[in-house]
Amino acid sequence: MNSELVIDVQASQISIALLEEKKLVEFHRENRTGVFSVGDIYLSNVRKLMPGLNAAFMDVGYEKGAFLHYQDLGPQFGSLSAFTKELINNAKNNKRPPSLPKAQLQKDISKVGSITEVLAQGQEVIVQIAKEPISTKGPRLTSELSIAGRLLVLMPFSEKIYVSQKIKSADERNRIRQLIKSIKPKNFGVIVRTVAEGTKVAELDNELRFLIKRWEDGLAKIGKTKPPVLLHEEIGRMVGILRDIFSPSFENIHVNDKEAYEEICDYVKLIAPEKTGIVNLYDGEIPIFDHFAITKQIKSSFGRTISFKSGAYLIIEHTEAMHVVDVNSGNKAKAGNDQETNALEVNLAAADEIARQLRLRNMGGIIVIDFIDMTSADNRQKLYERMRENMLLDRAKHNILQLSKFGVMQITRQRVRPEVFVDTEEVCPTCYGKGISQSSVLFVDSLENKIDYLVNVLKIKKFKLTIHPYVAAFINKGFPFCTLKWKWRRKYGSFSLIPSQKLGFLQYQFTDSSGNEIDLKEEVEAVAVAARRRR
Repeated sequence: MNSELVIDVQASQISIALLEEKKLVEFHRENRTGVFSVGDIYLSNVRKLMPGLNAAFMDVGYEKGAFLHYQDLGPQFGSLSAFTKELINNAKNNKRPPSLPKAQLQKDISKVGSITEVLAQGQEVIVQIAKEPISTKGPRLTSELSIAGRLLVLMPFSEKIYVSQKIKSADERNRIRQLIKSIKPKNFGVIVRTVAEGTKVAELDNELRFLIKRWEDGLAKIGKTKPPVLLHEEIGRMVGILRDIFSPSFENIHVNDKEAYEEICDYVKLIAPEKTGIVNLYDGEIPIFDHFAITKQIKSSFGRTISFKSGAYLIIEHTEAMHVVDVNSGNKAKAGNDQETNALEVNLAAADEIARQLRLRNMGGIIVIDFIDMTSADNRQKLYERMRENMLLDRAKHNILQLSKFGVMQITRQRVRPEVFVDTEEVCPTCYGKGISQSSVLFVDSLENKIDYLVNVLKIKKFKLTIHPYVAAFINKGFPFCTLKWKWRRKYGSFSLIPSQKLGFLQYQFTDSSGNEIDLKEEVEAVAVAARRRR
């Protein structure tokens, strides 16, 4: 499957879209100041023990305490705890950190023990963020530590070697297992990822050494400051997605920011030097998401109602605990087909769209799907197999149950990060929902007044004006030297006019040469008030 990654870097946020066969399947949006915390490893301390929950609240720098359950301590917690105490004592006495391959591992802790048996108030523990804060909850922690690379995942305090089951060849799995066994240091476990299939021992050894160095660099920070101490920071969202999904099927990576472009080039050069040429710096005036037809897909793929085929549609409702999807045939019905055939056709198409929606919205927890009723057991099995096939492309852990006798399918899907939400409804930018607005004929005159204020009062000569494509077409209408755009440039100087599908019909946006938005609303209103008073 041909895949493309399109990255829109703005002053305030970064948006990342993953396309498969030109269709949007994953969408991520985060603030530039936001924290990408899953995978970060901290030296933390116990803030509060909760015996009733068999858990503890830990301090990792968040306002809300991070949650660590007994089951998430891992069987090797005794070894981790003893090693951490030795690390702290050595740091206090200015000694070198202990070496994990030389350490003596402790006996595994009980699977059904109590949190008060292994943790005490104020105790310092090495933990890793497994889930970002979601809704009113703080981060979810684990003490089963892992450091991910592209080919391998390193697991301190373990001796086990796991090879991805997606590597189908038993001979290849055995080959990789023997290679890892020959190069792996003592007291380190390894997970071999699917992309490692066919790699040489030198590549595996280089990545293993790199991951061990990141682990040792983190341990060297212990003792320099009081907890919480960030020992290992997960890589950024852009590079993180590349690491997890990069494959030979990647045709292009498009990014519209020079700094981000160089960062991605460096990473691709490190993991796949022969694919460096697929990274492209986009420098067109049209917004990058508009250029690749992503904006329209975003607006049509989010919201409560999703149309997917010949009038059929989904209704998606979200709650704190689960998501409910209702499949409706609408006016979808082929002449000559009976009800069962039509129901099967709509359900199969719905299964395709639902699998895409789960990835696109990052829906986690319990998903309940009410398909159109079918009487044939064979048809219900076909639908189940279709959903399983579609979900093979989903990297999140999931479990799919057979259709119940009521035609309901239940899916559980791993929830690691908050659900992606995009508001597709637009409030009128001129009346703000009041129902009364300025005449659209006068909108262009209003724009000219704002340009005049920008150039002659604020003395900003270089700027970009972003407007809806319909308005841009009107301003560009006519012969080249008779358009409104040409008249404005002759009167106020050169500026860029950019059409954007993100904006409503009468919305506009001014940005300076650095890409920062210029807010003219308050200034223009103040000038208008002053003018009315003078009159």
